[in-house]
Amino acid sequence: MNVKLIIILLVGILAVIILVTRLAGGRYGKLYPGQNVLGSDAPFRVDPEKHYYVSGPDLYPNALLGLNKDWVLKSDLWKKRELDDVGMKELVLNMQDRAMEKSLFLHEFDVLDDRGMKIGDWYYIMGLHIVIKILEEKKVSITTPPIDIYTVTK
Repeated sequence: MNVKLIIILLVGILAVIILVTRLAGGRYGKLYPGQNVLGSDAPFRVDPEKHYYVSGPDLYPNALLGLNKDWVLKSDLWKKRELDDVGMKELVLNMQDRAMEKSLFLHEFDVLDDRGMKIGDWYYIMGLHIVIKILEEKKVSITTPPIDIYTVTK
């Protein structure tokens, strides 16, 4: 066999393996550290282009998710919340207070789809693992954090 033909064949096989591996694994998003610092004087504003969801207790949720309205969240574990700026500030400050009681810190993250485009905001304690799976065009499944992140992470 010709050496060039063997090399072309090996490159082709490698390309097929890479393609199959990438497609078989599904499409996943990720969290990226946001630009807003969550201090007590942070401007907590509800984005009218987002639906808001919480996981955990209503008073101080384990996580707060703001998902762009053109995306559909496929999960029965998240509770949809109607928030105004005052309610948003109260909710996030409650989460911060609860975290600080355990010497933890609340962080804001951008929720990115599988192409790196921002599709939402996420507030929670750093260091927890969640999965953001893109199901179909504009449909996403996001796992919730553990039942009580304020004790699990300490």
